Amino acid sequence: METATPTADETVYPAKTPGTVRVATVNVNGIRAAYKRGMADWLAARDVDILTLQEVRAPDAVVRELIGDGWHILHAEAEAKGRAGVAVVSRLEPTATRGHIGEDYFATAGRWVEADFEVGGETLTVVSAYVHSGEIGTPKQDDKYRFLDVMVQRMPQLRAEKDHVLITGDLNVCHTERDLKNWKPNHNKRAGVLDEEIVYFDRFFGEEIGYKDVARELSGDVDGPYSWWSWRGKAFDNNAGWRIDYHMATPGLLARAESVAVDRAPTYDTRFSDHAPVVVDYQF
Repeated sequence: METATPTADETVYPAKTPGTVRVATVNVNGIRAAYKRGMADWLAARDVDILTLQEVRAPDAVVRELIGDGWHILHAEAEAKGRAGVAVVSRLEPTATRGHIGEDYFATAGRWVEADFEVGGETLTVVSAYVHSGEIGTPKQDDKYRFLDVMVQRMPQLRAEKDHVLITGDLNVCHTERDLKNWKPNHNKRAGVLDEEIVYFDRFFGEEIGYKDVARELSGDVDGPYSWWSWRGKAFDNNAGWRIDYHMATPGLLARAESVAVDRAPTYDTRFSDHAPVVVDYQF
């Protein structure tokens, strides 16, 4: 597992090998704020083919202006202003797109988009997903479970229909103790670390649904690599993080995964979001 720590004017990222499709996912925590903090420098240096974004929280015109020319942009705004919003931004032109997860209840939630790409004569479907953060004992948690229930239905459908499927994004659940620095004080006390949530991920990565956790598979049995740290306190400096941003791949796509990197900023004040991008190279 690589951890890249570039500065805005210093490129230290590894070059792609021929035939590689580089996919990055990041919750930008508001794309306008992220660009003010230097996201454009990161994107210009990273040589990404497909970028998935969550918590875009901006009108479509603003998103297109910030990202600029040379990109294909699939963006689902949330009906609630200033909330959610997901996008797939790509150098490759999609062959087909779908703007939500398929249930009317979430049609305007800005939490799921799908884009199909033709790569090497095969269909690669890339999803940008933003699962609800939830809150124990509230309607927010009810919506989170409802969304996870729809994912249980949609993920096998995609796997059956497409050559390769990659579901990326901020899924707001720590699957195992390795995915959270402070597991014991949070387990079954906070949303994102509840056994009722974790069982969904057991199904996603188990025989029933059959996806693979790319970062975990490539990194091995290690703590993290974390991708989210609270803005508050010393969480970032102490690496008291959560691993809640995923690449979930069908098995054939996992076999093509060459490397994973979490682009953790070198210092607290150089972050463009409270999440770090998770970047994987897939060899086609």
